[in-house]
Amino acid sequence: MEKTISSKSVYKGRIIDCYEDVVQLPDGKQAGRELVKHPGGVCVLAVTNEDDVIMVSQFRYAHGRVLLEIPAGKLEYGEDPLECGKRELLEETGYTAQSFEYLGRMLPVPAYCSEVIHMYLARGLTLGERNLDDDEFIEVMKIPFDKVVDMIYHDEILDGKTQLAVLKAKVLLNN
Repeated sequence: MEKTISSKSVYKGRIIDCYEDVVQLPDGKQAGRELVKHPGGVCVLAVTNEDDVIMVSQFRYAHGRVLLEIPAGKLEYGEDPLECGKRELLEETGYTAQSFEYLGRMLPVPAYCSEVIHMYLARGLTLGERNLDDDEFIEVMKIPFDKVVDMIYHDEILDGKTQLAVLKAKVLLNN
């Protein structure tokens, strides 16, 4: 276990805060750590009665390309993950769901980021009207569940939260 000796804020942003820390290692020596603090997020694997997955396609600046993902969004500090998931599903896709099943948490980059993503499986979908944020340009599509699994195995879906939620749900739904 490492013990934080000092922590210096080097950047405060809208979504992340960055720190340079000094820690004491288990052997008593010191080492530097860089930390990105993030409030966490939620993703929702929404599956229709016809076994289609509601997917979103959007440009991701960090990778300079359009990625195919399940709907997701950032938690506000202290926000209930389920409420965030319901909000993001509606905002990005226009869908609401009768039921949400918790699929667990994932740590997308545990080496330097505090982000935790909560994953849900949503069923009993009803289409309404979406309400995108001003900076969101998202295409919504339905893709058969088994095709999504195949796309993951063929590197056509690279997003980690999407991969994990889909594969966890596949195991859950097959049992």
